[in-house]
Amino acid sequence: MRAFNADKPYDQFIREQLAGDEIAEARRKSASTARVLDEGGNTIEPASDSELLVATGFLRMGPWELTGMEVAKVARQRFLDDVANSVGETFLAHSLQCARCHDHKFDPVPTRDYYSLQAVFATTQLSERPAPFLPNENTGGFEEKKYLEARRVEYLATLQRLDDTLVKNAERWFAEKGIDPAKWNAAVAQARTQERGAGGKKRREFEGVFNTARGILTKQGVAEDQFPPKLVGFTPQDYGNERVARKGLERLKWELDRYEPFALAVHGGRTPDVKSVNAPIRMPANRMSEGELEQTCILTGGDPFATGQKVKPGVLSVIGGVQKTPIPDAIEGRRKAFADWVASAENPLTTRAIANRIWLWHFGQPIAGNPNNFGSTGKKPTHPELLDWLAATFVEQGWSFKAMHRLIMSSEAYRRSANFPDGKNLAEKDPNGTSYAVFKPRRLSAEELRDSMLAATGELNPTLGGIPNRPEINLEAALQPRQVMGTFANAWTPNPKPEQRHRRSLYALRIRGLPDPFLEVFNNPAPDFSCENRSASTVTPQVFSLFNGRASYDRALALAHRAMKETKSDEAALTLCFQLAYGRAPRADELAACLTHWRAMESKQNSTKVEPLKPPLEVKREAVEENTGEKFTFNEKLEAYAEFVPDLQPVSVDARTRALADVCLVLFNTNEFAYVY
Repeated sequence: MRAFNADKPYDQFIREQLAGDEIAEARRKSASTARVLDEGGNTIEPASDSELLVATGFLRMGPWELTGMEVAKVARQRFLDDVANSVGETFLAHSLQCARCHDHKFDPVPTRDYYSLQAVFATTQLSERPAPFLPNENTGGFEEKKYLEARRVEYLATLQRLDDTLVKNAERWFAEKGIDPAKWNAAVAQARTQERGAGGKKRREFEGVFNTARGILTKQGVAEDQFPPKLVGFTPQDYGNERVARKGLERLKWELDRYEPFALAVHGGRTPDVKSVNAPIRMPANRMSEGELEQTCILTGGDPFATGQKVKPGVLSVIGGVQKTPIPDAIEGRRKAFADWVASAENPLTTRAIANRIWLWHFGQPIAGNPNNFGSTGKKPTHPELLDWLAATFVEQGWSFKAMHRLIMSSEAYRRSANFPDGKNLAEKDPNGTSYAVFKPRRLSAEELRDSMLAATGELNPTLGGIPNRPEINLEAALQPRQVMGTFANAWTPNPKPEQRHRRSLYALRIRGLPDPFLEVFNNPAPDFSCENRSASTVTPQVFSLFNGRASYDRALALAHRAMKETKSDEAALTLCFQLAYGRAPRADELAACLTHWRAMESKQNSTKVEPLKPPLEVKREAVEENTGEKFTFNEKLEAYAEFVPDLQPVSVDARTRALADVCLVLFNTNEFAYVY
């Protein structure tokens, strides 16, 4: 967001997205800056490099995880395939996955090119890197870390209780087996001493007396049948609670990182031998010497185990002449050189791809019909000369987004009316609507709808930057059970304070397995792949969401309350509502109709009893335990709801304000509000 606000040149933006870490590394080497390490041997990045590291988060946009049940090589290849295709679609407007298994059938992209481009990222490793906060960084809302800390304390208490249970179960086990427990009792005593003095030296956050005692006897060479087995005597309930708490502690490490100066970034280095990832990954000090130096090969049928001819890092050969210097085969520097090729003013794909996208954002339709596919299977440009001119002008004006926005928005095409005096003639001569003789109305995107309602009510918090916010979503969806990392994910809990919840949708936390129903029904794209063009379907659930949904009613109530507070007459209140929603005053007939409806609703509201809404503080979960196949239950505490400050509630205003809210709800449901004309 800072990059767009500061109008960072797009060629620089590309270089930072693809190779910000390598740019920072080159800068440090050229400045002969000594590298500073923390106590764990991790590199501490200077503050000036923070934005460069944050930018590389683009390379981590795809879905990725590595568990003990996944084959590491398959997971790694999935990442390489995803990042290669994402770069192709985003910056070059070309899907490259077709060349993963065979030469592209329609475009000049041989399989060798695909894997040469993939080799650029063969030394790219995922890591969460220290990125000190900038002086102007927004750290608002960081106090909410306390809710995660409370959850951590609860998990540790559960594990402690289960550890006590295991120690007691062990006593019964020895009695049942008739085995002398002397060695076990000594190990337990030693384990209790170690637990008290372990401090920060534990292998895991919670080891427990039982597991520590088992480890002591194992090191002493005691046969396994002479001491209790793991999780001895556990019931299905115990198995389930242990997994929820243990996995919950693992997941909290990532969630707590959100409030620390770490960036979801990458680094250049050898590929480490990792079988599963249970905690955030830090950049290792020995990244250049330990691990596998991947040699990219052409994979037969895209199978990571069917390796063929080796390839070197490269670019698309059809426009390879743009590359002034070859991409190095060294561990570092590959992405930096590749980014120079992508961001070259002579690269015909990059400049046209972004010019086409900017046009799409303003007009709701692109010049070239498939913004992610400039290949032969994509729709041809309706105005190729215009696209060429826009691309060239974009470069001439310093790759400036703001200059391009100003150019397009001041053009005659953009400033034309949505009405045309001779609609029949227009339909005959321009059936596809590509002449731009009129401005084609565009429905607001899902995020724009939400933000526009918040802006009208005065609730929108325009603060820039900071950690993701958590708006209120449909409660049924928020509390639905979800799986993550082999256990339950926590329920969606909104920010306790309204000023945090009502930040722009741009900053809303997005979870792949839990889309916001309101945004989803208005065509908010899935986060798994690059979305080349937002669709604008018209389906029945949109009516239920916008007219009957709690979110839209809350905004209508807030708008009514604002109008009642800022005006002194019914006519003035309605006029203000129209001005805030439509940017104009109501016509006489509209004013009369709204007044009539307001009075009718007031009569109804006078006889309607309203109750305050109480947020849930706990939710009961039921699941099948994977070790036993039997059901178990546990209660999940919703810590953030304990201090929840609700939006304006119907019970807090009089019947007259609630009646005006019914009128405001109608305003939010009109095409005039939902469309750009």
